Amino acid sequence: MRIVFNLQILRVLGLPVVGGLHTLTAAASNLLKNRTAILAFCWIYVRKYQSQRESEVVSTITAIFSLAIALITSALLPVDIFLVSYMKNQNGTFKDWANANVSRQIEDTVLYGYYTLYSVILFCVFFWIPFVYFYYEEKDDDDTSKCTQIKTAFKYTLGFAVICALLLLVGAFVPLNVPNNKNSTEWEKVKFLFEELGSSHGLAALSFSISSLTLIGMLAAITYTAYGMSALPLNLIKGTRSAAYERLENTEDIEEVEQHIQTIKSKSKDGRPLPSRDKRALKQLEERLRTLRKRERHLEFIENSWWTKFCGALRPLKIIWGIFFILVALLFVISLFLSNLDKALHSAGIDSGFIIFGANLSNPLNMLLPVLQTVFPLDYILITIIIMYFIFTSMAGIRNIGIWFFWVRLYKIRRGRTRPQALLFLCMILLLIVLHTSYMIYSLAPQYVMYGSQNYLIESNITYDDHKNNSALPVPKRCDADAPEDQCTVTRTYLFLHKFWFFSAAYYFGNWAFLGVFLIGLIVSCCKGKKSVIEGVDEDDSDISDDEPSVYSV
Repeated sequence: MRIVFNLQILRVLGLPVVGGLHTLTAAASNLLKNRTAILAFCWIYVRKYQSQRESEVVSTITAIFSLAIALITSALLPVDIFLVSYMKNQNGTFKDWANANVSRQIEDTVLYGYYTLYSVILFCVFFWIPFVYFYYEEKDDDDTSKCTQIKTAFKYTLGFAVICALLLLVGAFVPLNVPNNKNSTEWEKVKFLFEELGSSHGLAALSFSISSLTLIGMLAAITYTAYGMSALPLNLIKGTRSAAYERLENTEDIEEVEQHIQTIKSKSKDGRPLPSRDKRALKQLEERLRTLRKRERHLEFIENSWWTKFCGALRPLKIIWGIFFILVALLFVISLFLSNLDKALHSAGIDSGFIIFGANLSNPLNMLLPVLQTVFPLDYILITIIIMYFIFTSMAGIRNIGIWFFWVRLYKIRRGRTRPQALLFLCMILLLIVLHTSYMIYSLAPQYVMYGSQNYLIESNITYDDHKNNSALPVPKRCDADAPEDQCTVTRTYLFLHKFWFFSAAYYFGNWAFLGVFLIGLIVSCCKGKKSVIEGVDEDDSDISDDEPSVYSV
């Protein structure tokens, strides 16, 4: 029996599915609602952090679209798992409608969905975002014409395009076999390459490119997400310092600096010039006084703000959220540690990308997700929560650390004050981190990501009390890596993640680094005191105007 999937899911991802119309229609409806929720979240998220004085339509649309594409791609993961699981009964047999052709059609359709979304991600990372970024970099020069801005931005973007082309070539054409016929024409050779690209090597090319981006996303996750997972909950628990107390301290500092300035100026009352050392000290003190007065204006605004009073009333709720987030972080860390330890002890080694043939050390999430997967929305909701948790903790890490190039800080991320270029950097980093979440979820629940809740039949010898001989009966067993190929269907996500063993090996070592950075961040966050209610207003803060106070993280 062949049934075309509900039109709603065609609008979302173009995924025709057969069989189980009522259940799959519900899945499509959930996807449509989640797509709308993702777009709404991205719009609110970007608008929350972008600068109101330097807001640009193109950069805003670019940031919203790129972040939404990343989240929609991550939303395809539970759909992929659901489809391979729904093709089989709990007793290990395939459903009547899930014959070989239908199963292949479903797998190909999900694969085409990944092709489309990953191609859009490559376009965003290597073309669209770099072009918009360099365009606004050139726009800062007032003497530059719009035509010159476009030409310069296009010139720099070509470098990213070359990198993208090289990644595709390495992934697609290097491992190809050449035609056996040495007398073949050039057209036949080109035709052969395109045929190979359209079959298996197209997947290899795209997988290599996406895996390269995921590897960069792993580095971003180690830097920002691991630290944010410890900093965010502890900052919620500790809270910020009192605005009134900070204002009192700031007033005392202003009086002290003014006294020092008067002392230095008094040396030149008789007309004698100040020594160069005193001139430098006077200049530094005047800069310090301007910063303190700026802080005074911001502290006065925040102290009298209704938002401060509202956040003060929500203080118990913030503590509860902080405790919840730290418990979730510990759950993830324990699950990731057990999964990595299982790979270290029982995997096939580095040459296989540390693949596990069966789960030996189970972890909490790997046990929980297959149970929730039997009711479709539950595991989808849990994975969505995991992804959103990674987003929020990554954002917390970026806000605390800033965007750096080696030892040079390029941008600060501040609510309502982030420049267009910094916003594009922010969404680029978040896009790469969201790409890496697919492997993070695989690390937390490898069996779930590979096979979902599939079972397969194995022969088991059973001895009955009233019979002397044994009887071989098929019994269901959970699908794992050593299951027969024709009995268990692997998700397309897993194929993308493990097309190249060396990427899997790099992800494995990256997980250990992630755990190490989390522990270091936890120690640092515990040792640090409460944050200032206006943290970030300092001498080098050029994107905070003197006459435009705002509500900070209070």
